[in-house]
Amino acid sequence: MKQIYSKILMMVLVVLLASTSFITQPKNIHAAELELDAESAILVDAETGKVLFAKNPDMALPPASMTKMMTEYLVLEAIENGEITWETTTQISDYAYSISANPNFSGIGLTQDKSYSVKELYEAMAIFSDNGTTITLAELIAGSEGEFVKLMNQKGEELGLPDFEFVNSTGLDNETLGDNHPEGTDPNGTNLLSARSLALLAYNLIKDFPHALDISSRIEDDFEGYTVENLNWMLPHEASYLKQFYYEGMDGLKTGYTGLAGYTFTGTAERDGNRLISVVMRTDSKAARFEQTARLLDYGFGQFEDKELFAKGFQLEKQETLPVAKGKEDTVEISINEAFTVPIKSGEEELYKVEYTVNKDKLNKDGELVAPVKKGDKIGTATLVYTGENDNGYIFNSKNQTVDLVADQTVEKANWFMLTLGAIGDFFSGIFTSIVDTVKGWFS
Repeated sequence: MKQIYSKILMMVLVVLLASTSFITQPKNIHAAELELDAESAILVDAETGKVLFAKNPDMALPPASMTKMMTEYLVLEAIENGEITWETTTQISDYAYSISANPNFSGIGLTQDKSYSVKELYEAMAIFSDNGTTITLAELIAGSEGEFVKLMNQKGEELGLPDFEFVNSTGLDNETLGDNHPEGTDPNGTNLLSARSLALLAYNLIKDFPHALDISSRIEDDFEGYTVENLNWMLPHEASYLKQFYYEGMDGLKTGYTGLAGYTFTGTAERDGNRLISVVMRTDSKAARFEQTARLLDYGFGQFEDKELFAKGFQLEKQETLPVAKGKEDTVEISINEAFTVPIKSGEEELYKVEYTVNKDKLNKDGELVAPVKKGDKIGTATLVYTGENDNGYIFNSKNQTVDLVADQTVEKANWFMLTLGAIGDFFSGIFTSIVDTVKGWFS
């Protein structure tokens, strides 16, 4: 009987243990297991720009309303530069009104012969993806949408976006705009950006104008007497059918849809001080773009952890010093001026190393620094190199992260007397070497 009870007890314990393991097991998606239906996708660490996952990241595709992130950037920049303020008002042009009144386009419905503030227009654009307000802001800043498109492409170059072409401010296809397509652009053209370019645009928008997230994270807004909900379903909406998409830490950034682009989304979320940026392009439905984003973010938060791999002041073994000419000291110690901290997978610490590149312009023909050398002088750069496989590099189209390599102390220039003695010593040393070489020649 005791044996029967013991077996039953063991079975109960096994079942309980298995159940507990199932319940508490965190989501732990490996890159090899991360399959996305999106045609193109990317996941980026917002602090370092490290690319954590990429699928066809350099394929230029229609971004739809994710285009508006560039419009947002230029509006916020104009406010920062004092060209406009949040309280600046403007009226709606015939073109912007016609787009707003068209039920085929995303919009709230604007009123002509009424003044709207920049704040009202921006919030409608960022929260509800309104196209009419976007065009109105473009016209306010540049005089016309055609001139604004020029600013968009100029800023794209300035930000270093690798794959992009802007033809309008909204993300609509020019063909749908008819005669209203921006002057100087292809009547049949469409905006084109890669997932990498969109992630870099989002990276700069968040870095330069963090206030953008205060607006993009708002669940709803009042406009023209109506309450409109944010199109980002991953925010904590009250509607029961949207709660399944809620993602902890989500606070932006921009949805998009056209028939050509499919359903797209640039998302960003922060957990425990770590912020990630994701982009998915050409998914099949509204729900799919958020489901794909959740998988990306789960992978990033679950698999990576910020690690300080090499602290500030780190020195490479056997490369701790550089020779100094004409100084009171013959050498100077060098080290990295800031730590290398990056998101890495557990157990991969040993796959990273540091390499030095000394600025040749700092050295004489003998490979020496020339005194005086001041503490903190930049001597070159130190590069963090990943020696493992399948490294996606950084959002800046670079494979590696660099910091400055600096002098650790000051080496003053030697006085004229010591320099003279040194020169004399070098002179006689040269003569002695010449004599030795001559004598060797007699007996060779």
